[in-house]
Amino acid sequence: MKQSFVPSNAFIDPYGRNMPEAKHLMEAVMSLVLSNLSSASQRLPMSQSLKPSYAYFPEEGLSTEEILQQLKGILESSMNPAHPHYIGHMDSIPTLMSCLGEFISASLNNNMLSLEMSPVFSHIEVEVIQTISQFFGYNEKAGGVMLSGGSLANLQALAVARNHAFPVLQNGLSGIDGQPVVFASEVAHTSLQKAAMLLGLGTSSVIPVKTNANSQMDTADLEVKIKQARNQGKKPFAIVATAGTTVTGNIDPIPAIAEIAQQYRLWLHVDAAYGGALVFSKKHRDRLTGIDKADSITFNPQKWMYIAKTCAMVIFKDRTILEKEFRIPAPYMNDTEFTNLGEISVQGTRHADILKLWLSLQHIGMKGYEQLLDESYVLMETFIEQIKQRPYLELASEPDTNICCFRGRPEYIPPDQWNLELQQTLLRD
Repeated sequence: MKQSFVPSNAFIDPYGRNMPEAKHLMEAVMSLVLSNLSSASQRLPMSQSLKPSYAYFPEEGLSTEEILQQLKGILESSMNPAHPHYIGHMDSIPTLMSCLGEFISASLNNNMLSLEMSPVFSHIEVEVIQTISQFFGYNEKAGGVMLSGGSLANLQALAVARNHAFPVLQNGLSGIDGQPVVFASEVAHTSLQKAAMLLGLGTSSVIPVKTNANSQMDTADLEVKIKQARNQGKKPFAIVATAGTTVTGNIDPIPAIAEIAQQYRLWLHVDAAYGGALVFSKKHRDRLTGIDKADSITFNPQKWMYIAKTCAMVIFKDRTILEKEFRIPAPYMNDTEFTNLGEISVQGTRHADILKLWLSLQHIGMKGYEQLLDESYVLMETFIEQIKQRPYLELASEPDTNICCFRGRPEYIPPDQWNLELQQTLLRD
């Protein structure tokens, strides 16, 4: 009999013949992960250990014990956001149920490309997004898709907006007289420039709008920039408002921006990758007042809803516009009344990210999420109070979310170097 170099538990036998070997490997890995997370307080947020080389591939597979030893090094060397004193980024710890959901969806390995290849997950995605869209004030006409991050969500939103404004779906940009342009605040996420580049519009097509002291879009300057662009022969087609800026967590004045978008007949997209979670808080959802006027919304539950990465979505107020202006039917898919999600997504093959979101909502519930959101504001207010008690610290802005950006302003040394060292200390310790 020919020698097999493939481990007996490389796959799970569908007849259950290798159940003991598979169970041993799974339990060993899960035990290691659980032990690592349960002792997160004993390791610094940022590892100081040396990183080994990962370029070596063994001729024959390693034993479970050898692999576990390697995994232990990876776990201990990775960033540790589970540390109680971790501070500095939007990256939260994931809910346990979203971690388990990630394992379940990975084990099934269904492809979100089509209904045939993901019969259950496709329906879950459509129904969950439709329900969440109602939290944003949309009606039953709304819909969207899950995507691997907010950058892709912003890309797809602007692609649909562009296609809706210009006849480019088949013939491209050659027939447009003038440069199509988008307006966004000067502190909006850089994914907008990437989207403009990928859409063939160029990064200069994203026209920056001034912000106030709290990093919120200046609507007076927005109108000035729209008029200037038109006078220069450019073709404005969209405005992007931000609900939770990357650095300071501030929210643009969405109602006023929505009025301007309607006045100039421009598509309104709200990048609520972070702040979108506020619709789950009765106490704080009014901070997103006016978001129901948006034509599209980016929302990332992987941030303030604590879902394991990646978990993001783009929602359209009118799903028929998404299907009309973006859908490319695949000839190898069966015709059904259900629109295959791969035909209306910027991604074809996709992981079933929807399961970990749905499971976390089932596990924590609406009241649980509301508690998490509301308590984070209490923590933020306490933190701000501590900063304001110290004359050598200052806030970058008055926060609208639970993100608090601050810096030191010592009188006795140059502040730039001091702040750099302060940041590194906070990240490390």
